[in-house]
Amino acid sequence: MSAIDHTDELALEALRPGPVQPAAQMLNRSPQDGSPAGIMLAMAQYGVSAADLRELLAMQREWRADEARNAFNAALASFKTEPVYVRKTKAVGYETQKGDFVGYKHAELSDVVAAVGPALAKHGLSHRWDVTQTKDWISVKCILKHAAGHSESVEMGGPPDNSGKKNAIQQIASTVSYLQRYTLKAITGVAEESDDDDGHGGDGNSDAAAYPEESFRANLSAWSELILSGRKSADQIIASVESRGAPMTDQQKADLKAVAN
Repeated sequence: MSAIDHTDELALEALRPGPVQPAAQMLNRSPQDGSPAGIMLAMAQYGVSAADLRELLAMQREWRADEARNAFNAALASFKTEPVYVRKTKAVGYETQKGDFVGYKHAELSDVVAAVGPALAKHGLSHRWDVTQTKDWISVKCILKHAAGHSESVEMGGPPDNSGKKNAIQQIASTVSYLQRYTLKAITGVAEESDDDDGHGGDGNSDAAAYPEESFRANLSAWSELILSGRKSADQIIASVESRGAPMTDQQKADLKAVAN
C-alpha cells in the first residue's frame, strides 16, 4: 500500500462512527455537554436519529419530573416533623344583634408566614401567591415549590370584604390577606393554636360567632348576582365566607341557596 493509500485509509477510519454508548450515559454528561445542542451533536455522532433523540429526551424529562416530585414529597414529609406553631395575635370583637360582645383572636398573615417560612426553607421549600380578580370575586392561589422544581397549589376565592367602613382598596386588601392566610395554611397543613375554636370566643357557643347578619344582608345583593350569573354557586360562597372563621347560620345559608331557586 502506498503512503497516499494509507493516508486515505486513516481519513476514512476517522469518519467512521464509534461504538454506540448507552443513552443514559450520554444524557447524563457534564452540564456543558448536557445542553440540547451538545446532546444532539453527540447523538448524531453515534448514528441516533432525530426521532429516537426526541423520544429519549421525553423519557429524560419524565424521569426528572418524577425525581422532582419525589424530592418534593420527601421535603414536605420532613417539614411535617417540624414543631410549627401559628400564634393568634390579632384581637377581634363585634356586637351581636342581641347586644352581646363577642371577642376572639386569630392569626394574621404575618403570623402564619413567620411560623412556616423558616421551616419550609430548611427543607428546600418556598411559597408564593398568584392573585386574580374580577369585578365581584377575588381568587388567590398559594403555590408551594421545591428547589428541585416540582410545585403544588391550593386556590380559594371570595368577594371583596365590604364589612365595616372599608374603602374599595381596603375591601380588596382584606379579602386577599384572608385568602393568602388560609391557602398557605391549607397547602402546608398547619393550623393555628386552638384553630377549631376560631371565632367562638372560647365559650363553645357557635351561634355567638356566626357571620354577622348586617354583613350578610350587605353582601347578599352581590352574592345573588354571582349566583344568578352562574359564576359562583351558593355552596362556594358559603365555603369562602366560613373559611374566614365565622360560620353562617342555617337561615343565612337557606336564604343564599334560595336565590338560585
